[in-house]
Amino acid sequence: MAFAPQIKIPATYMRGGTSKGVFFRLQDLPAAAQVPGRARDALLLRVIGSPDPYGKQIDGMGAATSSTSKAVILSKSDRPGHDVDYLFGQVSIDQAFVDWSGNCGNLSAAVGPFAISNGLVDAQRVPRDGVAVVRIWQANIGKTIVAHVPMAGGAVQETGDFELDGVTFAAAEVQLEFMDPAAEEEGNGSGSGGGAMFPTGQLVDALEVPGVGTLQATMINAGIPTIFVNAEAIGYTGTELQDAINSDPAALARFEAIRAHGALRMGLIKSIEEAAGRQHTPKVAFVARPAGYTASSGKPVAAGDVDLLVRALSMGKLHHAMMGTAAVAIGTAAAIPGTLVNLAAGGGERTAVRFGHPSGTLRVGAQAAQVDGQWQVTKAVMSRSARVLMEGWVRVPGDAF
Repeated sequence: MAFAPQIKIPATYMRGGTSKGVFFRLQDLPAAAQVPGRARDALLLRVIGSPDPYGKQIDGMGAATSSTSKAVILSKSDRPGHDVDYLFGQVSIDQAFVDWSGNCGNLSAAVGPFAISNGLVDAQRVPRDGVAVVRIWQANIGKTIVAHVPMAGGAVQETGDFELDGVTFAAAEVQLEFMDPAAEEEGNGSGSGGGAMFPTGQLVDALEVPGVGTLQATMINAGIPTIFVNAEAIGYTGTELQDAINSDPAALARFEAIRAHGALRMGLIKSIEEAAGRQHTPKVAFVARPAGYTASSGKPVAAGDVDLLVRALSMGKLHHAMMGTAAVAIGTAAAIPGTLVNLAAGGGERTAVRFGHPSGTLRVGAQAAQVDGQWQVTKAVMSRSARVLMEGWVRVPGDAF
């Protein structure tokens, strides 16, 4: 019996923020995978090592967590005022699907550096030293991200002294501006859905979840669709680390029920059954007023270090730190008086918050204002870092897609 030989595809393995993923230039993909569809999904699943019933992704580039089961496809942008088009795929670990319904805010930090290093940004726009401004079109959700990438000696500067909780080593700071993060435009046809910042029209809703109860919830489209609930309403303090949630199947089932019913209320799905095939969005998070705790690294976080506590789930598990897009949602909601996030931070008008997450703390800023009775946010800002881990070729069996 003849077996198809492996093929090799140019690729770069990168860390961006507290995530890792495999980055491709669109032009380097096999022709069948250069367009959306079955072949592209099958290729990325095989690259990452999914679906894996063992949940380990041993035979691929994934590392068996939502933060490391990711793929990015980049190309030069034809859109006026943009340098690069950025498409993100969240690859399921144990199921055969790639979720294209949202962005990865953490990997957004690596898009600018990759684009510069791989010739996707006009060389005239890149200074030899200083800071390069890379204008990114986030194709999943149809939004603009502006990355400020440090340069040294004509190359992207990756080393530095910027520390990010959830990442072991310091690196160079990459500042990200998520422009107009709440009003969705037309993306690639599988975006986050719903154009309003608050799709229900309310800052706080009574969300009925069978088997869980009726919870106060702030449901917001900003960065990524997110459902916020109060920690105490579901039996938590907001100081929990991963094991407290991820080792409890009943707790994970409750969170998935909250997520599914919230998605239905937000208009992201038409039936509860659709939630199983849309795991990347929306996110569900719980908030609490400041309290001291010990982060997963052993670092103490004092109540006075933060404005509020936030824990968020990604792909069915409590995240080890915080998704970048969810941080945008946190910053946006915190800037709007009356949301659960704003109230947990003490209420009132705010332009930035520092929140506690399982790995430490993170600061995110956002500017909100009411225009004709509707809340608008012009941009949300936060800093991450990025680094190339490996580059060359990734190999997959030639008949895998």
